[in-house]
Amino acid sequence: MARQLRAEQTRATILGAAADLFDRHGYESTSLSEIVAHAGVTKGALYFHFAAKEDLAQAIMEMQFRTFRRLVKDLDGRGYSSLEALMRLTFDMARVYEEGPVLRAGTRLATAGVPVRPPLPHPFTEWRETATSLLLNAVRQSDIHPDIDVDSVAHTLVSSVVGTCVVGGTIEPAGRQPRRLAEMWYIRIRGMVPVPRRARYLTLAALLERETVTV
Repeated sequence: MARQLRAEQTRATILGAAADLFDRHGYESTSLSEIVAHAGVTKGALYFHFAAKEDLAQAIMEMQFRTFRRLVKDLDGRGYSSLEALMRLTFDMARVYEEGPVLRAGTRLATAGVPVRPPLPHPFTEWRETATSLLLNAVRQSDIHPDIDVDSVAHTLVSSVVGTCVVGGTIEPAGRQPRRLAEMWYIRIRGMVPVPRRARYLTLAALLERETVTV
């Protein structure tokens, strides 16, 4: 049992080091030797868990996938409207993006074209499908205009959230991210939410911004 625990800890250490380096330097610019040195392990320990750099990338994207699914599940059963759940999900993703390198590294791997092995879905596909489902429910709940192009909105929403995290994280302080995300939602709410319900969601965007900053 102790040996298994040490093996799991070593694997987690290697993945954390790889995620940090992939996030900071990119997949192609990071070597296995650099990951070994950053993790403080031997090459034998790395190869015991991962046969190649591609396996590390896959494991990080799997962790990213599980994190996203956990965030979605955490919102279930809380009585939120579908639009509120979608808004909260984007702020939760932004928070996790800033808290550690895994989501940042996974996003960078996804944008760099690193292959995702089946049956794991591409993260952007998973995120877009989730957004589409919530937006369709929001239309049924009359929180979104009925004539809206849901597929288009889901696609541009995911693109906006990813872009906000990536661009903002590159050129602005981390603490600026919630403000940028709220600004994105202010624009979208004014364009797709009927006037009688608009104030509720504009207020919610401001609230989520404050909550994310203080986390």
